[in-house]
Amino acid sequence: MRGRKPKPTAQQVAEGDPRKVGVHRLERRLEAEAKGSRGLPKCPPHLKGLARKAWRFWAEELAHMNLDCRPDALMLEGACIAYQAAIDAYETIQKQGPLVAKRILDPETNKLVVSNVKPHPAVAQGNAAWMLLKGFCSEFGLSPVSRPGSPSRNPMTARTS
Repeated sequence: MRGRKPKPTAQQVAEGDPRKVGVHRLERRLEAEAKGSRGLPKCPPHLKGLARKAWRFWAEELAHMNLDCRPDALMLEGACIAYQAAIDAYETIQKQGPLVAKRILDPETNKLVVSNVKPHPAVAQGNAAWMLLKGFCSEFGLSPVSRPGSPSRNPMTARTS
């Protein structure tokens, strides 16, 4: 890894050129950047349930934030699928519990006894899905830290306890 991700040029302009690159240079760089066509396509037909609801919600929010670009549709689809997978894993854990006990037959007492307790596989699947979703949200600016002008990004406006 090479360090922090570079900030988008539009974010640098919105923050008032904190790196002192020069406002005119930033504006020229912003004009030279490739721009995708605006507006997301309709929700893919294979997304069902929570994934479809997430698509509608995020598509509306991205449009409100002027971040709805057609080339990002596949990334948004991935975020919706990751959200659905995370919720499915959560519901499985709620039904079956976070631990799985392996039981074997004790030859002396002829009864089942617990021999090994492990985390439910859905725990790891859910954690992986949440991390994937976090990555997608970070790329779209849907997390508080990745949003331009966020108090958590700017130490001068952050609250101190």
